[in-house]
Parts: sequence; structure tokens; C-alpha cells
Amino acid sequence: MKLDSWRARALIEVGYALYLLWARTLRLQVDDPENVVGFVRERPVIFAIWHNRLLMLPRVFDPCFPSRQSLGLISASRDGDLVATLIERSGYGTVRGSSSRKGVIALRQLVDSLAAGMNVLITPDGPRGPVYETSPGVVFLAQKTGAPVVPIHLEYSRCWRLKSWDRFVVPHPFARLRARFGAPLQMAPATDANQLEAERLRLQEAMMSLVEQK
Repeated sequence: MKLDSWRARALIEVGYALYLLWARTLRLQVDDPENVVGFVRERPVIFAIWHNRLLMLPRVFDPCFPSRQSLGLISASRDGDLVATLIERSGYGTVRGSSSRKGVIALRQLVDSLAAGMNVLITPDGPRGPVYETSPGVVFLAQKTGAPVVPIHLEYSRCWRLKSWDRFVVPHPFARLRARFGAPLQMAPATDANQLEAERLRLQEAMMSLVEQK
């Protein structure tokens, strides 16, 4: 079914209404020891979250970051179409691209968005993995723009795990949603591959330090 057909649009509207009801049942708890919420009010950042924790991110962003426009980097594949539709329906922008498709175009759009004062969101292990392994792309973007990277992680008191490559996490209705914000990381300039790898690993370790349930 094409996403621009009337049947698809109707299903999207019904599905989005159910998604909002589901999200509102989640009891939100924010762990922000570094005052990331205040930090983001002052300057644009690159949010980094693992691919398997994406689903309920609007439930966190709406109350925590309401005043600055955010864009998500979404795969240009057909699988990314539904994710992009959900994000856009939630009031956020999208940039379509990945390391394998439209990567250069997406990078330019992300650079321009940060320069215009917008936040961007990237899943460093998406869209194909390996799970919990950061790609160098987010580090390169941070080095090129000077924007700090803010790790984000979501944990649930009760959830299902899908049989996908990343064991995608789906919370039970009425579960507790715990959003954990890590300290903003300024990526040091890299003059060779070893330095780039060191920064990639530093970001990966910072993101994994927030993970309790793998």
C-alpha cells in the first residue's frame, strides 16, 4: 500500500491517534544530572540515541525540548518511510539518508540545519547495525559543525522486545519511561583515522554508560 493513498492516510491517522493514547499512559521520569535541558536552550546539539529506543522519543522531547525545532536523520529506504511519517506527524522534521543511500545530501542538510539553530537526532547504530556500535558519521558531523553530541537513552519498567536485528524495544502501556541524558560531548578534531576511531569509541562508551537493559 502506498503511503500517499487515501487508505494509507486513514490508517496513519488512526494509528497515530492510538500512538498518542499509548504514549500518554507512560509515566515519564527524566534523569538529567548535567542539566541538558537547560544546555539545549542555549545552543543546537546533536542528539544520539540507539536505534532500538526510538519509538517513544516524542514523549520525552515534547515536555523537555519544546522550544527548539529538532530534525531526525531517517533511512532513505522504504522501511524508513513509516518512521519518517510518524516523526513528521509528531511535529518534528526529518532528513532522509544513510551511509548507503543519499548520505552526502543528508550530511549537507544536517550541517545546514545545525547552522540554522536546529537540533538534529541520529541513531549511530542505524539503520542496519551492528547494535550498540556507533558509526563514525555522527563524530564527523560533530567535528565539522562544532556541535556537541548529547547521548540519550530510554528505559522502561515493562516492555516487549521484537525479533529484529536490534531487539527493538516496545513499552507496555502504563509502564514507567525513564529518560536518561548524558553529558554533552565536544568531539575533538581528528587529523587521522586513529584519532577518529578514538572519538568514535569515546561516544560509544558514553552512550553505553546509560544503558541498563541491553
